[in-house]
Amino acid sequence: KLDLLSNTNMVDFAMDVHKNLYPDQDVPNSLKGKRQDVVAQLKSLQAETELITKIFEDPEVVRQMQSSRDGRQLYEFLNKEHGFEASMVDTLYTYAKFQYECGNYSGAAEYLYFVRVLLPSTDSHFLDAMWGKLASEILMQNWETALDDLQKLKDIIDSNPFGSALQNLQQRTWLIHWSLFVFFNHPKGRDLIIDMFIYQPLYLNAIQTTCSHILRYLTTAVITNKSRRRTVMKDLVKVIQQESYKYKDPITEFVECLYVNFDFDGAQQKLRECEEVLVNDFFLVACLDDFIENARLLIFETFCRIHECISINMLAEKLNMTEEDAERWIVNLIRNARLDAKIDSKLGHVVMGAQAVSPYQQVIEKTKGLAFRSQMLAMNIEKKLGIKTGDLPQWGQE
Repeated sequence: KLDLLSNTNMVDFAMDVHKNLYPDQDVPNSLKGKRQDVVAQLKSLQAETELITKIFEDPEVVRQMQSSRDGRQLYEFLNKEHGFEASMVDTLYTYAKFQYECGNYSGAAEYLYFVRVLLPSTDSHFLDAMWGKLASEILMQNWETALDDLQKLKDIIDSNPFGSALQNLQQRTWLIHWSLFVFFNHPKGRDLIIDMFIYQPLYLNAIQTTCSHILRYLTTAVITNKSRRRTVMKDLVKVIQQESYKYKDPITEFVECLYVNFDFDGAQQKLRECEEVLVNDFFLVACLDDFIENARLLIFETFCRIHECISINMLAEKLNMTEEDAERWIVNLIRNARLDAKIDSKLGHVVMGAQAVSPYQQVIEKTKGLAFRSQMLAMNIEKKLGIKTGDLPQWGQE
């Protein structure tokens, strides 16, 4: 932690960590000297930005910033009414970066918002300001705002301002990794990660090209997403199989065992290994109980499609549970209407009901995927032609 803090301006924090590490030692002179330098730099930057911050505190300026959609028009208003100059934006950017390095993320986010509004998208600092704003919101755990910033950054990257395919790929790869903070903390994150990583070819291609390890997070999101799991699983399995030659971990191998090889003993073994993986993964540790519950349900559902009558003892082995826990778990599934089955307690069997899926249900399942693809196609057409959403026919309209 001390090494990590040495590259920032969070000197007081570094001093506290040093005191905890070495309680019998004095704080090094290097940290004391750095603190003096940081305080002097802070005072200097505050003096330089005092006029700028006063301008942005003006109620009329705040109103203009909230209502204006054109950065150039806003700049002209500020220049005319308050003598605002282009160099002030660079000063504000430097101050925001300094605030970020000092650990004042709310101040950094506020100033970077002004920078982002005033800078043209062609400016060298524009993209840096976008990344800085996203980082600040993530560190403050403002997930709703962070999701909004993530989408804005994604739109900029997708508009391909870089001129180099390699640079574009690098930006997408960074965005994929940063998005994990948002997707695994936002309430809608597990839907959004599926939409972005599986059904947007540019991002799926980036994962396959540069960061196959992201499949671990995508697979976890699909397994724990009860509402979309059934429709998405086939597409996920296809991607996992395509990438299995260069990336595997217990989570992706669990899906392969279950849906490709129908190896229930292998799936049970992988589920045990998955627990260890999830416990030690920063993003997935919070999903542990949810993942284990849903993974057991997937094993059970797949097993039930093949067998009409199942021994509870055998099922307990497959699910890595005791016989008593397995029976209680199945009773709860039946009670919650998630399973059409009866338990024969004398023989210790689960007798499955009819599992046939009606043709209507099959059509509905297939249409759901088609609806999403149609929506994505419509959005892409809108972007290219500049058509408003309301001008295009919506899905399901006659």
